[in-house]
Amino acid sequence: MSVTLTTNAAHKLDALLQEENNPNLKLRIFVSGGGCSGFKYGFTFDEQQDETDAVIEQYGVKVLIDSTSIQYLKGIEVDYVEDLNGAQFVIKNPNAASSCGCGQSFTPSAGGGCANA
Repeated sequence: MSVTLTTNAAHKLDALLQEENNPNLKLRIFVSGGGCSGFKYGFTFDEQQDETDAVIEQYGVKVLIDSTSIQYLKGIEVDYVEDLNGAQFVIKNPNAASSCGCGQSFTPSAGGGCANA
């Protein structure tokens, strides 16, 4: 499985985790139904690591992905971007057949989601 954090994303995550002052926290990335393209990405900090979670560690930062979400997130790149739209984490997903303008939701290429009309 290849989930990649860019150095920008890893440095920002490390800074956010340091602010929380809890060495047990990890970033959890997940996919849920909804959004304007069928599925949406979610991010949260989590202390709990389930047996079925995929664990990715890069640049000293640990990322958790649950067993349901991993099928939609294989091959993603997580970046942290600061531009005219503000600062945000951005997922580049090669498995997405389409995504909406906000970049926070997508339709998987496997046809698992349906875009809202």
